[in-house]
Amino acid sequence: MSWYVYIAQARTGRYYTGITQNPNQRMIDHKRGKGAKFAHDQGLDHFTYISPPLITKSEARKREIQIKGWTREKKENLIQGEWK
Repeated sequence: MSWYVYIAQARTGRYYTGITQNPNQRMIDHKRGKGAKFAHDQGLDHFTYISPPLITKSEARKREIQIKGWTREKKENLIQGEWK
């Protein structure tokens, strides 16, 4: 089964980046307050980005760490499909 990197937006407007094998179930879990403390505290609302499938969890984790290190502007460029 493939892995996905996702960016979700909280009700506060902040972004959360994570990985999952099942994006639909992951959002259900987030909305129920399960998972990361940030997701529980901020109230994740919807996905703004889901990556193409990645083969291994290791690939997904590396990409997640990379995206988490980006500025908000760069994340928004990814979400909008724009690259400078």
